[in-house]
Amino acid sequence: MQNIRNIAIIAHVDHGKTTLVDKIIHASQIFRENQQFQDLILDSNDLERERGITILSKNVSVRYKDAKINIIDTPGHADFGGEVERVLKMADGVILLVDAFEGPMPQTRFVLGKALDLGLTPIVIVNKVDKENCRPDEVHEAVFELMFNLDATEEQLEFQTLYGSAKQNWMGPDWKNPTDTIFPLLDAILEHIPAPKIEEGTLQMQITSLDYSNFVGRIAIGRVKRGTIKEGQQIALMKGDGTIKKMKVKELHTFEGLGKLRVTEVAAGDICAVTGIEDFEIGDTIADAENPEALPRISIDEPTMNMLFTINNSPFFGKEGKFVTSRHLRDRLMKETEKNLALRVESTDSEDKFLVYGRGILHLSVLIETMRREGYELQVGQPQVIFKEIDGTKCEPIETLFVDVPQETAGKVIELATQRKGELLVMEPKGDLQHLEFNIPSRGLIGLRNNMLTATQGEAIMNHRFTSYEPFKGVMPGRTNGSLISMDGGQCTAYAIDKLQDRGTFFVEPGDDLYTGQVIGENSRDNDIVVNVQKGKKLTNMRASGSDDNARITPAKKFSLEESMEYIQKDEYLEITPKSIRMRKIYLDEGERTRNAKKDS
Repeated sequence: MQNIRNIAIIAHVDHGKTTLVDKIIHASQIFRENQQFQDLILDSNDLERERGITILSKNVSVRYKDAKINIIDTPGHADFGGEVERVLKMADGVILLVDAFEGPMPQTRFVLGKALDLGLTPIVIVNKVDKENCRPDEVHEAVFELMFNLDATEEQLEFQTLYGSAKQNWMGPDWKNPTDTIFPLLDAILEHIPAPKIEEGTLQMQITSLDYSNFVGRIAIGRVKRGTIKEGQQIALMKGDGTIKKMKVKELHTFEGLGKLRVTEVAAGDICAVTGIEDFEIGDTIADAENPEALPRISIDEPTMNMLFTINNSPFFGKEGKFVTSRHLRDRLMKETEKNLALRVESTDSEDKFLVYGRGILHLSVLIETMRREGYELQVGQPQVIFKEIDGTKCEPIETLFVDVPQETAGKVIELATQRKGELLVMEPKGDLQHLEFNIPSRGLIGLRNNMLTATQGEAIMNHRFTSYEPFKGVMPGRTNGSLISMDGGQCTAYAIDKLQDRGTFFVEPGDDLYTGQVIGENSRDNDIVVNVQKGKKLTNMRASGSDDNARITPAKKFSLEESMEYIQKDEYLEITPKSIRMRKIYLDEGERTRNAKKDS
């Protein structure tokens, strides 16, 4: 029987989780001397590398002494909570990684709470102790306090703590005495993380994630809870609706290093990938064919936000994307729900519109960004929070908002949050920054990041996490400025933009191709106005000094995908194609807009 440890690494975004996994991989000498590899080995897709965040959980394993350590890298964002909850089911212990200056952060609390509820054994690592003005001892106290507040058991509160710097490749029991190796961490894992409990009996394995291969199709990944699974074995697949299907295991793989190793059988306690099983969902149980017993399903927190996804029907549709029809859009969204547990898709009364429910703006924007990179064209509406009726009262999702900001701009942050029905809970100094905590409706967070960064000269560090549903807090002020809308199609000219600059801020530059009804700027007042930016200068053969001034144009304001999603109003769509992001009115014709506005009022 082989000696196995299953650990999940949990941490807030940017605390050095993926870097630590890199160092463990290097220390265990998986790579040959001459093999080339990049940093951040596990953040393998482009989107993860660009944003510097982990989105998908991944499995690797290393060999140390006589043990096999399965490491599961988890996302740090609460928006990807669906990923975290299911992968923790595969672990027996967690490594909680915290930054020696920042300490435990809101997303840390979210994932740690889930891990403690499952009874996992924690090891705490205070990382980045080589940073200036770090405070490892205070951070250690804060972690203890956090675990106590999360109702950790006495055994969990007696956690082992290590200090170190993943970047400098060392870990040790005392931060004042740096070691020169990461092995103390691996020793601590073997000593403190329990080996999987081996339950005798017939086969039970829960599918907690999936992989896809063009050759063999969908691959089920999970941890064998009980018994043994063998190649060629007849098994029963137990689905969520109670149905049981008989199937046969084609191939079995365990995780070895960064790849997979084909084996003939896998015993309880190890994590494996199974091919040959059709039509399974995450949460299904693979059980013994003769007397199948199901494991309890994975419960996932409910989505808090939805967006309307629809086909691109703007005048520029089909110019850049490969997949533009409603069938393409439906198939892609349904495929996403198979592996993205926290996502739900509902059809509407229209064939080409779908309501997509997710855990927040980031969760939905990562899906949209992935789709546009795959060649899809689509349009999305304004994000809406999901209201619930609880005991006859209309309730809305409330989040805890954490802001770290320089002292001199803290007042502006408080003002912005309270305008959006935020209640200030905590205000305390943290190093040279002011730490603020608010209870704020999810509605209030839409568009808040932009305003907050503007008010604090880009210095605010903002995080939030969902807490509960509470009674509706009342009407909230929306965006105060109206839109500038293009009157005609065609290229916009520098001359026209120059003459209209006192009307507001433009999002387009001279030479950009526009269409009628496209939102091209922000009005300085609260109403929408239609402007002609295609107008050229009338040329004569007369020249006069003074009338031939060069156009001096303020640079266009550019939005990221998330900023655009938060910016649009409810009568606007965001048009997303592989190369462009444009804002537009739902009704492109001005007369049609006026008629619909009268109908709505």
